Amino acid sequence: MIPYRDENETQRRSLVTGAIIALNIFSWLFVQGAGSDLALAKSVCNLGLIPGELTATLPPGTRFPIGEGLACVTDPGRQVSHLITSMFLHGGWMHLLGNMWFLWIFGNNVEDSMGRLRFIAFYLLTGLAAAFGQVVTNPNSIIPMVGASGAISGVMGAYLVLYPRVKVYALIPIFVFFTSVALPAWAMLGYWFVIQLLSGLFSPGEMGGVAFWAHTGGFIAGVALIKLFARQEYIKAHRAHHWRPQRVMGDW
Repeated sequence: MIPYRDENETQRRSLVTGAIIALNIFSWLFVQGAGSDLALAKSVCNLGLIPGELTATLPPGTRFPIGEGLACVTDPGRQVSHLITSMFLHGGWMHLLGNMWFLWIFGNNVEDSMGRLRFIAFYLLTGLAAAFGQVVTNPNSIIPMVGASGAISGVMGAYLVLYPRVKVYALIPIFVFFTSVALPAWAMLGYWFVIQLLSGLFSPGEMGGVAFWAHTGGFIAGVALIKLFARQEYIKAHRAHHWRPQRVMGDW
C-alpha cells in the first residue's frame, strides 16, 4: 500500500519537513556517496547505531562483515551520538526515497499542527524513542541501525491522532497493476502499525535489515507525545471545522 496524497491542506509552508528531507538527501549523496560500496559501508559502520555497542555488551574490536571484502570494527565507548547521526543515514536508494515520501505525505500536516521548532523537537524525540525501542528488544545486536523510518513512524502516529478521519489515497498492487483507493487515516495507519507490531513479535531481530521494533516504538511515541506538542487552539479549530485545519497564528 503506497500513499500518494491526502485531503489535508496545510496553512503554512512546511519548511522543517522540507529541510529534514534535504538533509537526508545531502547525507546520502555526500556522506554515503550515493550508495557507493565503500562510502556506504563506512558511513553505516562509523555513524550507524549498533545496539550492542550502545549497551556495551559487545567488546571493543568486535568485527562483523558489512560488505563484500569489508568488515566493521566496534569502537571503545557507547557512541551515544550515533543515536542522532543514524537517523539521517540510509541503506539504499529505495530506503531513502520511501522514507522521504512518507515524511512528506504525513509530516507537513504534523508540522502545521505544532509549529516549526516544536516539530524539530518532536521529530528527534520520536526518533530517539524508536532507537531505544529496537535497542531494548535487541540489546546485543551487532547489526547497525540506520534510517529515518523510526522518527517518521512517530510522525505517522501523530497524524493518526490528529487526523483519523482524513482520507488518504494509496496505490495497491494487484498482480502487475495498481489500483487507487481512498481510506481514512485510521484504517491505513492502523493497518501499517499492526503489520509492524506482528513483524516485531514473530521475526527474530531485524528481519532483512528492517528494525520493526524501532517502527513500533516510534509510532507509539508519536501517539503519546502529540498532545504535548500540538497547539491546543489548532486542535480545537480543526475539530470544529469537520477535521479540516484552519489558520492559527503563532509559532514556537
